Amino acid sequence: METRELRYFVAVAEESNYGRAAKRLGIAQPALTRTVQKIERHLGTKLFERTGRTVALTRAGSVLLHEGRNALDAVEAAARRTRRAGERTGLMLVTRAGVAVDLLAQLLDAYAAEPDAVTVEVALVQPGGAEPEQMLRDGRADVAVLQERCYSATGLEHEVIAVEGQMAVLPVGHPLAARATLTSDELPGLPRPRWPLADGTYPDGPGPAIRDATELFQLIALGRACAVLPESARPSLTSGVVSVPVTDAPPITTHLVWPSRSRSREVAALVRLATW
Repeated sequence: METRELRYFVAVAEESNYGRAAKRLGIAQPALTRTVQKIERHLGTKLFERTGRTVALTRAGSVLLHEGRNALDAVEAAARRTRRAGERTGLMLVTRAGVAVDLLAQLLDAYAAEPDAVTVEVALVQPGGAEPEQMLRDGRADVAVLQERCYSATGLEHEVIAVEGQMAVLPVGHPLAARATLTSDELPGLPRPRWPLADGTYPDGPGPAIRDATELFQLIALGRACAVLPESARPSLTSGVVSVPVTDAPPITTHLVWPSRSRSREVAALVRLATW
């Protein structure tokens, strides 16, 4: 199949209607119908069931939609990486705001001191924004610093660059603020924050809906919330809050992540420095 044919199929699948898909693609509907029929003949299976004016994916069609999207993403990612390599624009590193600030600063300083270092642009993703993993896959980023279990993500390679504990962030005047350590059972009953999901909505729960760390720390300082964060977030704390280590909280692992297909010497140099 050609990428053009895949794009036509995906448009029909997403619109559930040939007319709307043809309008979206800017082509005549008969040409779109013929292309889908050609794909079905080529694969020897039916991709859509007609239900009145709309169409629904068959089981085979659902598989092709998943695989087709991945294939189109891979083609677009290859084009982006090729253009970036030709333009020699440096590296794009993506991370979530507040993640491993000191560690990232040390890594970037060490890389900048390398004789063949290129410019590293850092993209900070807020909660509810673009997914760093997807930015790696589609070529918008070359490397990422993440604190998720991203080593299981298909199409990505990783190296662990840090393991750290967690801390409770409390109002300065809270009775537990003077403690040297806490356990999970001793954490106060203050509401926990709710961060936005990838689609911009918030999970259900009693805690305040938070958009960024500044808002979170202000609510904690006012005694309206508490949070458990990685210890690397300590440099970002603002006045009015205090941190206390939580001894039995699970450790947080920070990964350096890059696409499996990457052949960038600059990415390789960054990985080497991070894992030295």
